[in-house]
Amino acid sequence: MNRTTAFNALLSRRAFLGRSYLGIGSLALSTLLSRERLCAADAKLQKWPGILKELHHPPKVKRVIYLYMAGGPSHLETFDYKPKLGAMHGQAMPDSFTKGQPIAQLQGAKLNCFGPQHGFTKCGKNDQEISDIFPHMQKIADEMCIIRSLHTEAINHDPAHTFMNTGTTISGRPSMGSWAWYGLGSECDNLPGFVVLTSTGRSGQSQPIAARQWHSGFLPGEFQGVHFRSKGDPVLYVGNPPGVTAKQQRDVVEAAQQLNKLQNDLVDDPEIGTRISQYEMAFRMQSSVPDLMDLSKESKETLDLYGTKGGDGSFAANCLLARRLAERGVRFIHLYHRDWDHHGNIKNDIPVVAKEVDQGCAALVTDLKQRGLLKDTLVIWGGEFGRTPMGQGTGRDHHIKGFSMWLAGGGIQGGITHGATDELGYNAEKDRVSVHDLHATILHLLGVDHERLTFFYQGRQFRLTDVSGEVVKAVLA
Repeated sequence: MNRTTAFNALLSRRAFLGRSYLGIGSLALSTLLSRERLCAADAKLQKWPGILKELHHPPKVKRVIYLYMAGGPSHLETFDYKPKLGAMHGQAMPDSFTKGQPIAQLQGAKLNCFGPQHGFTKCGKNDQEISDIFPHMQKIADEMCIIRSLHTEAINHDPAHTFMNTGTTISGRPSMGSWAWYGLGSECDNLPGFVVLTSTGRSGQSQPIAARQWHSGFLPGEFQGVHFRSKGDPVLYVGNPPGVTAKQQRDVVEAAQQLNKLQNDLVDDPEIGTRISQYEMAFRMQSSVPDLMDLSKESKETLDLYGTKGGDGSFAANCLLARRLAERGVRFIHLYHRDWDHHGNIKNDIPVVAKEVDQGCAALVTDLKQRGLLKDTLVIWGGEFGRTPMGQGTGRDHHIKGFSMWLAGGGIQGGITHGATDELGYNAEKDRVSVHDLHATILHLLGVDHERLTFFYQGRQFRLTDVSGEVVKAVLA
């Protein structure tokens, strides 16, 4: 292969058109690619400031911690008490509720009412009803805004996860954490702006979680969430091999950066810019991650509050790490706990998974408040959908027509319940909240108009909320 052939093979379509200077075509292309070039500009990348040079309105929070209960927690055993459903336990579910409605595995089956399997207690100043499987969360009722009127579009786990995380059931779109990092940047120099922590429960109801749920999609790759393992080394190969000093590693990184920059100058490929920034972030993380994971300075009172000694891979340990990440300026922190898919034995299994998350969730809110961080942190609790009021043997099937979540923190009215499902918990009827509405509200609290944070891709402007979404103003302080 001669040098001309080799050059043409390396030259990307973007670089070829950009170097062609073909009048209007060149000007149009430079407009379309301006955002990508911002992300791929420099081998010694500074902290990404966010594509939004000015926020659209004063923000209420600086960061988001999303406590994601993967598998679809039953609203009927958690935050939406339905005594009428209990009174009808074992009776036929009225056709007026279910006829022509999408039901996952109960389609064509005999549909009988399945009453709440656990009691509820009125909690806090406003008597919010919270299940007795959450004794710790009951104590923070005055911080919680419970939304009982969520509804979604996808009835099976993977597309429902994708919809909740990216605003569409189409795989390959940016996750909400990537949008937040891309739009607002991060306040942290030596950790990613979007960190993911995962844990798995013990009751055997665990659906898989795909890494595409925290992917950057068509945004530059540097905005993808970074999965930290909560047990052992949080990031593989983040430490230096034996005998390699920090200075030697710095020399290797700088040499690789220089080679990457030479290649980028030739082919003008934004993904090389991503590689450059990721090399630099990886080097910085070699010092920041061990400090993050070192819990020796945490007091016994704090460890007891969370119910963990840390480093055990539990959800509680991840909640403590979430607080430490928040302190360091990470923009979006996503915790997944997998064990909520209760098609059977819900009465006995849901208390098991509830116990695994209850103390950690309450401790996180309490700890953030004690440290003055809750006022500028948004905490979210919820899953991808709810469960049916009809029984599936001793459990419940997937349900998209009505389910519950809660929010706490900056800009949120604590101690209130927003919206309602019908008397059997089937349809969200009062003050309905869509997933797009939730996303619009999250961005609003971060100071962003959800309609104005966009990215041009495949001929149109895309956004997290697609073509809909309204801020849920009633839950705002």
